[in-house]
Amino acid sequence: MFLKGKTALITGSTSGIGGGYAKALAAEGAAVMINGFGDQAEIETLRQELESLSGAKAAYSNADMTKPEEIRQMAADCAGKLGPVDILINNAGIQHVAPVDEFPEDKWNAIMDIICNSAFHTTKAVLPAMKERGWGRIINTGSMHSKVASPYKSAYNAAKHAIAGFSKTVALEVAQQGITVNTISPGYVWTPLVENQIPDTMKARNMTREQVMNDVLLAGQPTKKFVQIEQVAALALFLCKEEASAITGANLSVDGGWTAQ
Repeated sequence: MFLKGKTALITGSTSGIGGGYAKALAAEGAAVMINGFGDQAEIETLRQELESLSGAKAAYSNADMTKPEEIRQMAADCAGKLGPVDILINNAGIQHVAPVDEFPEDKWNAIMDIICNSAFHTTKAVLPAMKERGWGRIINTGSMHSKVASPYKSAYNAAKHAIAGFSKTVALEVAQQGITVNTISPGYVWTPLVENQIPDTMKARNMTREQVMNDVLLAGQPTKKFVQIEQVAALALFLCKEEASAITGANLSVDGGWTAQ
């Protein structure tokens, strides 16, 4: 358990990729604070599972990623309950699919807040303690949409490109202080976020569910397979190791070859 004694804060981690991150880090001994929305009983079950995996404490924050004051309080609560944050994973995200001239402004703002702005606020909150201790890992969940674009996802594409650029900048600022900052960019992973965008894509492209899955979601993924949550989490785990200390400012693809094209 190479993360024993370390504390991880993971946003958007009550399900999907974030939940996979939480389980992977807990299995290596990290105390984990999860964050997100969902059924409270299911969240509590996950929290207890994390404690069982790690042998350390696990906590939950319902902080709203669109509200900076709640984000700052979440970071403070994590430090108070579990210890200063050693590993920050910015994973919270939402999606909306629509042509740009029909894109609702409230959806644009929410996507920018939850994916991009929240990462700024969390990073700003945890960096001072990381600098003080001379060690830290910040991992931002990107997407192949941090490198290439798809139509009808203007806000998501913009936010994911922004998170990749943000990661590079912070990596350069802390490069000599024992802190690495990287982006993990998955291809299509079968998660609630992907499943929930299918109806909007069906409407926007006038397609059936099967056509969306085969001709849109997996069309650009050469393996023709969805990326597995565990594969994404395994990369995050490696980035926390000492062997990965020279990897910083990188945008690492886990996309079945999507961005190789």
